[in-house]
Parts: sequence; structure tokens; C-alpha cells
Amino acid sequence: MRRFRLLLAFPLAAVLTGCGLLGGDEPEPGPAGSDLEKPSITVAVLPSMDTLPVFLAAERGYFAEEGLEVRTQLTRSGADAVTKLIGGDMDIAFSSYPAFLLPQARDVADLRLVAAVTELAPGNTAVVAGPGSPVRDAGDLAGKRVAITARNTLSHLLVAQAAAERGVDPGGIEWIELPFPDTPGALSRGEVDAAFLTEPFLTQATAEQEVRPIHDFASGSTEALPVGGFAATAEFAAANPRTVAAFRQALDRATEEAATNHGAVRPLLIEVGKVDPAIAGQVGWTSFTPALEPERIQRVADVMVEREALDAPLDVATMIG
Repeated sequence: MRRFRLLLAFPLAAVLTGCGLLGGDEPEPGPAGSDLEKPSITVAVLPSMDTLPVFLAAERGYFAEEGLEVRTQLTRSGADAVTKLIGGDMDIAFSSYPAFLLPQARDVADLRLVAAVTELAPGNTAVVAGPGSPVRDAGDLAGKRVAITARNTLSHLLVAQAAAERGVDPGGIEWIELPFPDTPGALSRGEVDAAFLTEPFLTQATAEQEVRPIHDFASGSTEALPVGGFAATAEFAAANPRTVAAFRQALDRATEEAATNHGAVRPLLIEVGKVDPAIAGQVGWTSFTPALEPERIQRVADVMVEREALDAPLDVATMIG
């Protein structure tokens, strides 16, 4: 029997932005007598494959073993999660790294990265083209209509980087902001020429529509690029060091398990994410990794500078520890 109860269950078609999958859960109570500063926390999650380790940690009882109870709250996007984090509505939040790095660089917030969960893996994230599109690779994107979730997100930065490395000026691309569930239809109707897609939408689109991958991001300069992790405000991290350590310890344990055993998280993809079992059996998995290393995440900040999402270099090491 599952050891957590769902508060929300968002079918993929209902997700408006982000990498749609997951709902939320009620926490499993931690053991009595916890010595943590804040034994019950609220964590923002995106509807994303990347947050499966949180649900696995809850199911396995890893948070409870650390004396921690975790209540998850679904947010619509990384920007939404970070806004709630900065506003004090969340104790910890998940996002792809650009949503944390942008407010840090602009002095909008002082954040601390507290856990890493994913990096790019082959077959998980790609530029795709529709059936009538002339696009054959990222070098064909000049002047084309390309769907992304939003500007300065990882979707935007990865496509821009791939295009630039093939001699295409990203400024000449017509960027169209679309939620993932709407993207395959737009491709099939010829409303966009190419798009960024990640799993499980990538497998769904290629299986159900005439959509073809034309560039895998887990290659070239973005091979194994860190994708997402969890952050807290510097104030929360400083006031609750044992709580943050307990969260990371439990989450790292689940992330390592997910990395070596996709069978442990596939049922969650189906049960919590409402993904069709046939699709869940074919998805290209993200690379789960708990490596919270500044030199790795620095690569994301450097791409952001190169693509002019950041005005100046940002030292990611100042956000860790």
C-alpha cells in the first residue's frame, strides 16, 4: 500500500506550463521527538519527472526516518515556485536552475541550493519538428517559429544554445510560448516549425503524432548539463540547518535509488503523474543525480551569460553551503 495520500492529481492535459506530471501528497508524520528546527515543511514541486524522487522518499519513509514530514504543493512553473519561495509561502522549492539563478543574479533574492536531482540524459529532452516542417537539425532554425515554455527558461536557453552552435543567431528565431500539452498539436497543424519537448511529452508526441526529434540536448556543450534541484532562501537555510540537512539526506537517498532503479519510480509516473502505462514503459529517463557540486551547476550559469539571460557572470559557489 502506498504510504502517502494524494491531494492533487493533475492529468497531463491539465498542465499549463512546465514539464507536467505530478500532483501533491500529504506528509507521512515523522517520529516523535524530532530535534529538527522545523520538523514539518512545505515543499513546492513542479509537475515534472524531475520531482519523482520526492514522492519516492515519501513512499519509502525516508523523510520520516530523518524526523521530517514533508507536504508538497504543486506549482505551475519554476517562476511560480520561486515567487512562492521568496514570499515565504514555501520552505523549499524545486525548479530548473535558471529560475533560481536569475533572481540571485539580479539581487531580487538571496537563495541557497540545497539538493540536486537531475541532469540531461540522452533521449529525454529534444528539439522536435512537425510532419511538414523543413527543419532537419538545429542549424535550420533561422527565422523559424519555435515553441518553448517561456523565455529565459531552460527550454529557451537549450534551443538557443543548440542553434547558436550551428551558426544560427537565436535573435532571428521567432519564439512561441506554449505549454507542453499544446505543443504536439501546434506542430502537427504547422503553427510552429519546431519545439522543445521533454518526457513524457516527447514519447507521447512521437508515438501519437508525426513528430520527429531533430536534436538531442544531451550532446555537445550541453551534454550532462544539470537540469534542476531544490533551493531555500538563505534566511531559511541559516535558521534551519538540521532541517535542510535532513531534507537533503532523505532526498539524496531517493535520488540515488531512482538513478539505479527506474522500476522504483515508474509506478509513480503512472499513479501520480497519470501517465499511460504504455508511454511510461517507453520514456527516455532523465539522469537522476544528487551531485550538488558548484562546478557542475556553474555550467548552467555560464550558458545563461553566453545567451545573454544574465548580464554578468554569477558565481554559483556562493549559493551552495
